[in-house]
Amino acid sequence: MPFFAIVDCNSFFVSCERILNPNLKGKPVIVLSNNDGMVVARSTEAKALGISWDAYHLIKDKIRYYDIQVFSSNYPLYSEISGRVMAVLREFSPRMEVYSCDEAFLDLTGIDNLDAYGHMIRDTVLQYCGIPVSIGIARTKTLAKLANRIAKKSPKVKTGVLNLVDSPYLDVALKRVEAKDVWGVGRRWAERLRGNSILTAYDLAQADSKWILKNFNIVLTRTALELQGKFCLPLQLVPPISKSIMHSMSFGKLIEDFESLRQVISTYAAESAAKMWREQLACWSVLVFLETNRFIQEPQYYPSITLQLPYPTDHTGEIIQTALSGLDNIYRDGYRYNKGGVMLSGLIPAEERQTSLLDPYDREKIASLMKALDQVNTTFGPGTLRYGSQGFRRMSWQMRQNHLSSQNNQGLMTEHQQMKRICELGQSTYLIRAL
Repeated sequence: MPFFAIVDCNSFFVSCERILNPNLKGKPVIVLSNNDGMVVARSTEAKALGISWDAYHLIKDKIRYYDIQVFSSNYPLYSEISGRVMAVLREFSPRMEVYSCDEAFLDLTGIDNLDAYGHMIRDTVLQYCGIPVSIGIARTKTLAKLANRIAKKSPKVKTGVLNLVDSPYLDVALKRVEAKDVWGVGRRWAERLRGNSILTAYDLAQADSKWILKNFNIVLTRTALELQGKFCLPLQLVPPISKSIMHSMSFGKLIEDFESLRQVISTYAAESAAKMWREQLACWSVLVFLETNRFIQEPQYYPSITLQLPYPTDHTGEIIQTALSGLDNIYRDGYRYNKGGVMLSGLIPAEERQTSLLDPYDREKIASLMKALDQVNTTFGPGTLRYGSQGFRRMSWQMRQNHLSSQNNQGLMTEHQQMKRICELGQSTYLIRAL
């Protein structure tokens, strides 16, 4: 019988900001979404003050009153630290499923003392990455998620690690978690379950699996069986192939001129292509779309166009060229655009592409070029090398980030100090190999 653990970083974005500025520990902190729009991460102290997933402009008075520290999302930083956390976790189990940027399932089958091992994982991640985590351990992934939820929220679990393997308190734990909070259930199913007097995880575990299969589907049936301790969901050791890849974002300001839109679409196409290249995929089609702001009283326009490629490609230049061709077709003068995006679809593994004598590109040379481009941008930061159509200066349409760490108030590190701190953390991760 396997044993699973899920390691979940606590308030991950906030914890990343606290790495760069330890003075934030113990203070209420929030992190905002793209364009500083919504609250997407809250520290425990901010939650205690009643901060929810609110729009930033609606809670400015509360932020000032309680002196809450505010930060814009810094995705390159969060991605870097996420990678370091996952590198540490891989040292504890070669069988690992990266579930999200701040969560991972580990296969702990064969570990004798699960409690001690869970605490070792938690202490090591905190020591070498500076990120506090909560850990749930159980016989199934669903029970591990439930244990992790309790480990985070219950004041009785002071260590942040909860082991439900052969626990005499398993039924108590199941009764403490509402059905809607069970991993894989959700609000709509929870409403239907409530109508059948299934209110908690314990009720769902006790329900007849044949009845669940008849009235719901196989997914919820597996969830119920997993709550009973029956292994149904194996680890996904290899991430599934993406069906599509899209980069889309609201602009920092409304755009009217065509040249700025060319820079936007070029940048979004390059971002989509870079992600696709890292997943070793190629695309058959490119979709481009624009949107005006539907919340203001002025002419509205929501165009989109999908362009088929003659050959599947992962060449960033070709994708940008195709996206700009789409923009030429859908752009209309006289509108102020608020959002745009580029989506790549018809994805296939790049190595499975069929070659053609009529293909105008040398795919081997392009692969070498893309690899070099990716290495430079990974080493020196996104956008170090870019295509000319993307522009070379920070433009007014780019995402608003008025509260980035390096731009915030006193006590924060300079960019040089940030890089030095991250390098120190990165070097320390290798020390766990001696454990």
